[in-house]
Amino acid sequence: MRFTKMHGLGNDYLYVYGEVPANIAALSQKLSERHFGAGSDGMIYIAPSSVADFKMRIFNADGSEAMMCGNGIRCVGKYVYDKGYTDKTRVTVETLSGIKTLELRVIAGKVRQVSVDMGNTVVSPDKRIDLHSGAITCTPVSVGNPHAVLFVDDAESAPVTTVGPQIEHNDAFPGGVNVEFAQLIAPNTLRMRVWERGSGVTMACGTGACATASAAVSKGLCAFGQPIFVQLDGGTLEITVTRDYRVTMTGPAETVYEGETVIC
Repeated sequence: MRFTKMHGLGNDYLYVYGEVPANIAALSQKLSERHFGAGSDGMIYIAPSSVADFKMRIFNADGSEAMMCGNGIRCVGKYVYDKGYTDKTRVTVETLSGIKTLELRVIAGKVRQVSVDMGNTVVSPDKRIDLHSGAITCTPVSVGNPHAVLFVDDAESAPVTTVGPQIEHNDAFPGGVNVEFAQLIAPNTLRMRVWERGSGVTMACGTGACATASAAVSKGLCAFGQPIFVQLDGGTLEITVTRDYRVTMTGPAETVYEGETVIC
């Protein structure tokens, strides 16, 4: 099996063009392992679509399937253009959370940056949750996949690895949830760290950045219709949220290497 390792701000996946195999859960677990596999946050399969230019399916490092990945879909745009599957710079991609439109920025024949129309987010009223470590208040946000955003005084010291998994598996979120710890550090600038459902700590989460920016504008911490810069462990994403909560995400996409493996 041939694959391409790519990343968006350090949020890395193994990309395969073709149909998803029956043993995908075990395959994603095996290849994502960072000591005995290729090492990644999961696998993304790309194939033709009957309703869009392409479709993508996302499998986390634990083998579970994700509905959407913001960093991952930017890399899909780079993959299909750089490998010659399309010559269009405006591409539609079918996902489990709907069809997304990508605008590809091409420099010297390669995609360097991608803007994604993420559709509309849904920001729900704050929710108080009782955890083993104490009660917390979070803002639930849907970006096609579920998020719980916590605004903190210091994102660097936030209990991502302890509180994150408690919230992910809390009964308040029956299907699990992605957890963001965010701090306003300057006007329209957020520092965010993430615990991703099914993957744990990752260097970046595109949908998480969209969720955090949406929660921030809902609380008056950031402005509607202006670029909001979300600083993640792996770099910065630019997010814009309109007054009807339609979100655009812009960021880089990078190829790391091409690989080949034999799976028994």
